[in-house]
Amino acid sequence: MRLLWSLAKATPVLLRHLVAYVDLASLDLAKAQREITAEFLASAIAAICGLFAVFMGCLVVVACTWDTPHRVSAIAWMGAGFLVVAIGAAAYRANAVRAKSQFLASVRRQWQEDRVLLERILSSQQD
Repeated sequence: MRLLWSLAKATPVLLRHLVAYVDLASLDLAKAQREITAEFLASAIAAICGLFAVFMGCLVVVACTWDTPHRVSAIAWMGAGFLVVAIGAAAYRANAVRAKSQFLASVRRQWQEDRVLLERILSSQQD
């Protein structure tokens, strides 16, 4: 009976905490949306500009070496250069993924704090 009485007293506090969790989750979701949007936009702009620059550079190299015996080797070196850039981009992307903030991190952190407090309250009520 004592547990039911204390549960009735704790209900408003629990509801306030639930509302706070919803607020924290909405803040985390908004932050994740901003991060994803900014990352996508920057990646798209960089990809389009980089692709255009690469096409223009390839045209210049092929045009400069067209009447020489080094035409095939120039094309091969460009392919090797593209491979090096692709490996570098993959390594950069792997580092960027590791550095990204954890999804719903503030909700998770607050839940850990509240869980300890809730366990302490419930253990003191059972004694």
